[in-house]
Amino acid sequence: QVQLVESGGGLVQPGGSLRLSCAASRSDLSINAMGWYRQAPGKQRELVATITSGGSVNYADSVKGRFTISRVNAKNTVYLQMNSLKPDDTAVYYCNAHRVVALSEYDYWGQGTQVTVSS
Repeated sequence: QVQLVESGGGLVQPGGSLRLSCAASRSDLSINAMGWYRQAPGKQRELVATITSGGSVNYADSVKGRFTISRVNAKNTVYLQMNSLKPDDTAVYYCNAHRVVALSEYDYWGQGTQVTVSS
């Protein structure tokens, strides 16, 4: 099992920045991809950004050019630097870890951290 612990959420004004962090409870396991998803009130959870162990990244169109995902493989830790934040970025942000073992796939989720963008 893998537990994910997120930190870094909070209240920020439009145009501001926040940095989210997510650390897996075990650094000895190989995690194929880590990422961030978000869910706003009344909406479905959506992908924000993902990064593979090889460094390949994928971003939602709505955050391209504003958010940057990074990862420290040795620590199984992933970060999300969020700049030029907008009110539409307000959501609960969830960390995800995706493992592939033999022919089985496993997804693990953090508890979520609130990000509120408001003046």
